[in-house]
Amino acid sequence: MEDRFAFLAEWHDTNASLLRRYQLFYYPKDCSVEMFDLKNQRTFLRRTRYDGLHQEDLFVGSRVNVFSRQLNLVGYGDQYTANKLGSKKERTLALVKPDVVTKIGDVLELIYSSNLIVTKAKMTKLTWSQAADFYAEHQSKPFFNNLVQFMSSGPVVAMELMGDEAMSTWRRLLGPTDSAVAQREAPQSARARFGTDGVKNVGHGSDSLAAAARELEFFFPSTIGHGPLNTAVCTDCTCCIIKPHAISEGLSGKILNSISAAGYEISALQMFNMDRVNAEEFYEVYKGIVTDYSSMVTELCSGPCMVLEIQSTNTPQTFRDFCGPADPEIARHLRPTTLRARYGKDRVKNAVHCTDLPEDGVLEVGGVSLTHVCYSAHPLPLVCACVCVCVPPLSLSSCISRYLASRQEQNPLNSCEAESHDSALWAGATSDHTGVEEQE
Repeated sequence: MEDRFAFLAEWHDTNASLLRRYQLFYYPKDCSVEMFDLKNQRTFLRRTRYDGLHQEDLFVGSRVNVFSRQLNLVGYGDQYTANKLGSKKERTLALVKPDVVTKIGDVLELIYSSNLIVTKAKMTKLTWSQAADFYAEHQSKPFFNNLVQFMSSGPVVAMELMGDEAMSTWRRLLGPTDSAVAQREAPQSARARFGTDGVKNVGHGSDSLAAAARELEFFFPSTIGHGPLNTAVCTDCTCCIIKPHAISEGLSGKILNSISAAGYEISALQMFNMDRVNAEEFYEVYKGIVTDYSSMVTELCSGPCMVLEIQSTNTPQTFRDFCGPADPEIARHLRPTTLRARYGKDRVKNAVHCTDLPEDGVLEVGGVSLTHVCYSAHPLPLVCACVCVCVPPLSLSSCISRYLASRQEQNPLNSCEAESHDSALWAGATSDHTGVEEQE
C-alpha cells in the first residue's frame, strides 16, 4: 500500500479575514499533495505533484508553502502519520555559550549533519539575574557563581532543535561535560574540539523533555513576552538575510563560516518566519516592475529565514561586494568566491539578501528607536525597515512613515527633497541588486 501522510493545516485568508482549515495529504512516492476543505467537506486540491515540499518539512508546528499558500501544520491528520512521523520527534534547547559564539557556523554544521532542524534561533546577552534564573537548579553547587558569571560575560546563541530524539542527539554532539574528558572519550564531539573545561564547554543541552519545555519557554516564550533581548547594536552595521531555501538546504552554517572567515563580525542573529502579507510589503517596491516579484515574495515566506547584523569597516559596501551579483550564474563567472556564487541557485534563490546602498546600512538600523516604540505591537515578529534589529516591530510602511516624518521635523525646509531621497533609499533597502552587477 502506498504511503500517505496526513496533517491538519490552517491558512489565514487575508482577503476574507478567515482562518481556513484543511487536511493536507502528502504522498512521498511521487512528492504529490492533496488538500481537503474541512468546513465545506470537499476536495480543495486534487492530487498534484509538488516538488517544493519534502517529507522532512512535515512536522507539527512547521510552516509550508503549497502553491503560494502558507499553511501552518497544527496537528496530525491520522494515527498512522502520528506514529510514523511523530513518535520520535522532539524539541530541545541548544544553547551555545560565549566561548564559541564565533564558531556558531561550525556548531550549525554539526547540527545539520545529524539530521536535526533549527526551528528557532536568537543571539542574546544574558544579564547576571537572567543567567542565575536559567541555572537556578544548580544554585547550591560550588560552580554556580563561576557558571553564571561566564554565561553573562558575552553573547550566547539559543536555538530550538527539532528532530528524531533531538534531545539525546544534541547531548551526544556536545559530548561529556568536562572538555578534557570529551577529548579522551569523544574526540569528535563539540566539547572535545572547541571546549576548554567544565564551564567553558561549548554549549548546554536540556536533560529531559520537561527541562527542554521550560528552557525553550525561557528564551522563546509562547505567551505574552519576548524573552531575553537580542544583541543588535544598530551602529556601523549592515543587514544580511539568509533566505529560506538556504536554511532548508542546511547551508546556514557554511554561510556563517564564510562570513566570519571574510573578517566580518556577526553582532546579532535571529530566525524569522515571514507571513506572505509582510513579504509582499517588504518587496512592494518591485510589484509590477520586477518580473521575479511574485517568486521573491514566495521564497521569502516559504520557511524560516535568518537575519544577521554584520559589522566591519565600511560594512554596507564591502559586504554587498562580498555577497556578489544577484544572479548566481553571473556571480560564478565574475566573482566566484562571493556568497551568491557559492551558495545561490538562481535569481530568486540566491542565498542571501543584503543592504544595497551604503546609505541603507544606516537607514536599516537607524530606525532602532522606532522598534523600541512598537516593541510589543505584534505577537509575531515582522521584518521591517530596520530588519536587522530582529524584534517584533511595526510594519514596514509604518516604520518608513515615522522615519520620513522625523526627517521632515529635522529638516522642514527641504522635506520634499529629503522624502524623495529617502524613498529611493528605502527602495534600495529591499533590493537584491537587480541589474546592478551585470553592468560590470
